[in-house]
Amino acid sequence: MMNEIVIEDLLKEDKEIVRKLLIDSYKQYEQGFYSPEAWNDYIEQIKLSVDNPNIDRILVAKSNRKIIGTLQIFHSSGEAYNRPELNISSPIVRLLAVQPEARGKGVAQLLLKTSLEYAKSKGAGSLYLHSSDLMQKAIDLYQWLGFKRDESKEFYNRDVLVKCFRFDIKEGVVNL
Repeated sequence: MMNEIVIEDLLKEDKEIVRKLLIDSYKQYEQGFYSPEAWNDYIEQIKLSVDNPNIDRILVAKSNRKIIGTLQIFHSSGEAYNRPELNISSPIVRLLAVQPEARGKGVAQLLLKTSLEYAKSKGAGSLYLHSSDLMQKAIDLYQWLGFKRDESKEFYNRDVLVKCFRFDIKEGVVNL
């Protein structure tokens, strides 16, 4: 049984736990990658992401003091993707992950709701995130929560369309 879920900022001493959580969470997508090299590169980037100096915040979800979920928040598309040409100057969520055994219990929803509250507290009008068709269950969640597709902020990573989703804070209501 899942106890209360608490959202906190990542502590330095928990970086390795979060790194492992990210890898465990994203392993489900390995078979969808077009080459082993692309997969290995993706996992390496995920491992390095925890130490990215451009991150504004890393949030963690805890239950019984155990980290069961995480996400990263960036200030802009330049910091999040090294793509200033996307012209996103609102917070961007990256690398949302939930431990496989904790899925379906509202962890991702709570992390995203906390991200929306943080973006609102910063005066942002929107919160962005990007995903691909490989992560259709995640896309379904984002859309259910009220994120809308924004094709003007999409890009290709190799041959993969990276779709953009935007939550307009002033208009939106989070489905929780």
